[in-house]
Amino acid sequence: MSGPQAKSLRNPEAVRRFPNGRIETISHNETTIGRFVFEPGWRWSHDVGPIAGTRSCQIHHQGIVLKGRLRLETDAGEVCEVGIDDVYDFPPGHDAWVVGNEPFEAIEFASARLYAAPADGDRVLAAMLFTDIVDSTSHLRRLGDSAWRELLLEHNHQVRLELNRFRGREIQTTGDGFLAVFDGPARAVRCARAIGSSVAHLGIEIRAGVHTGEVEFLGDNVRGLAVHETARIAGVAMPGEVLVSAITKHLLAGSELAFEPAGNHELKGLGGARELFRLADFG
Repeated sequence: MSGPQAKSLRNPEAVRRFPNGRIETISHNETTIGRFVFEPGWRWSHDVGPIAGTRSCQIHHQGIVLKGRLRLETDAGEVCEVGIDDVYDFPPGHDAWVVGNEPFEAIEFASARLYAAPADGDRVLAAMLFTDIVDSTSHLRRLGDSAWRELLLEHNHQVRLELNRFRGREIQTTGDGFLAVFDGPARAVRCARAIGSSVAHLGIEIRAGVHTGEVEFLGDNVRGLAVHETARIAGVAMPGEVLVSAITKHLLAGSELAFEPAGNHELKGLGGARELFRLADFG
C-alpha cells in the first residue's frame, strides 16, 4: 500500500471538454476524482448525450455541489434539484440541466473516469457479472404480487448499492437479476459476494456468474458472445454460489480470492464443455 498522497484539482492531471462544460480530474491509484463544471445553458441531452450515444445518462453520480444549481429528471419522471452544499445521489437513467445564469460546479468520485467519454463501438476486455434470485417464482407464489414487488425493489436497491461500491456499471435488469460490467474481474467477484451477503437478510439467495471477455459497448447496452457465456455460467450455479470461468480464475491469480473446481459444464448454445470454478468463501 502506498503512503499518504495529496494532489490538487487546481492542477488537474487531465481535462475532458465537451459543449458547455468540462471535467478536471486527478487520480489516486484506482480512484478518479473529478471537478464537474457546467456552464449556463448546459443540458445533458444536448451536450453530452451525443457523445455517450445513449437516450439518457446511464452513469450513477454521487457528489457535492460547490456552486450553482442543477435540475434532474429521471426516465421515470422523478424530478430533483440541487444547490450549494447539497450531497447528491443520482441513479442511472436521467437527463439534467443547469438552472439559472450561474455555472454549476461539483466534485464527484464515482463517475469522473467514464463521464462524457465516447462509448459507441468500443470493443474492450471487460469482466461481467450476471445474477438472479433463486426460486423467484416460489417466492412470488408464497408472498403474493404486492409483497414480492416490495421485496424485489429492496433487492434491487441492495444490488445497486454494491454495484456502486465496486464501481460496476449496470447494463440491465432481468426481472429478478442484473447484468453489470466491471473494469476488473476481482471487483466483479467481490461484488457478487457482497450482493449475496447484503440480500440474505431479505430471506432470499442469489446465484451468480462471472466471466471475462471482449465485448462491444453500443449506447447503453453491451454485446458479444462473452455476455451470453456469463448468463449461461450464472444459470448453472447452485443457490448461494458464485461461479467463474477458467479465464477469469486465471486472471485472478494473486487476488487472494480462493476457488475450487466446480466441474465441466455444457453451456447452452456455446458448444463444448467449459471448466468452471466456485468461489470458495462465498456464503
